[in-house]
Amino acid sequence: MDKKQKVLIIKTGYSEFLDKESNSRKVSLGDVLRTTPLLHLYKNDDVTWISDKEAFPLLEDNPYIDRLLPLDFTTAMNLLEEEDFDTIINLEKNHDICKFVNRLYSWRKYGFRYDKKTESSQAYDRAFEVLAVSSDPNSKKENERNTSDLLFEMVGEKWDGEEYILGYKPKSTEIYDIGINTLVGQKWPTKAWPIENWDILEGKLIKDGFKVTRQDKQNKEVLKNIHKYIDWINSCRTIITNDSLGLHLGISLKKKVLGLFGPTPNKEVQFYGRGREILPNPSPKCMPCFKGECERGRNCMEDIAVEKVYDEIKNYLLK
Repeated sequence: MDKKQKVLIIKTGYSEFLDKESNSRKVSLGDVLRTTPLLHLYKNDDVTWISDKEAFPLLEDNPYIDRLLPLDFTTAMNLLEEEDFDTIINLEKNHDICKFVNRLYSWRKYGFRYDKKTESSQAYDRAFEVLAVSSDPNSKKENERNTSDLLFEMVGEKWDGEEYILGYKPKSTEIYDIGINTLVGQKWPTKAWPIENWDILEGKLIKDGFKVTRQDKQNKEVLKNIHKYIDWINSCRTIITNDSLGLHLGISLKKKVLGLFGPTPNKEVQFYGRGREILPNPSPKCMPCFKGECERGRNCMEDIAVEKVYDEIKNYLLK
């Protein structure tokens, strides 16, 4: 029997895996969830995952994570500096995290490290394409590969359709035809489709006789508790959503998903044959800009027509 390898994965969601370097401590929960396909490669190994506590509800009870630790440099360093790892995968470009990784011992390191000469995060050998996609606007616009594909290549493997792994098992059952997921995280408010468009879409669907539920009309427990939020997503057969945590939860729960994209690149998302993207029409040359504030005066999300979304629901997702 092969000996279990010791693997350390660091993913807090402070910097999007395919976004530029950042020292922000705001957590992108969707970005944490969309890195979990990587666990398929280490399901027979001893995996430690370091993350922000805010992301724990997405990672707890994951069958392929043996130890889940919060990012606390003092505690983590005292604990982990005494250990040897066969593999360390750092998926964060945060300077403090990269410096932390530099101090840990491992036979193999993938992802990102801190370079003292340039005083910036740099890629280990196999992560150069990922760093290029995340830091160069032109590379980002031209990228045709999804996140899982790039993740697997970064550790020297080939992605073969492996899906997200969500540890939490929903306690709800499907009772709604359509879930309208309206809200976005605080990092990128530009991802949001105008609220009046959601209002019009909801009215049309209800008039057609569909059983509809809407995120921003849920109680505080659903909006604040991730497990309750997952239960809400799971209660829907189809999810219509901005590019947000709800999109990735819908994918992980194998729902039909229709994703609305503008400032963020749709090519990075894999729907696994159960959904599709809708883009602004016309699409501005600056898209995807991956910026939290629109610099051209009109958010491209405003150019996704309600009729387009409505037609996609009727013609594709509800077949």
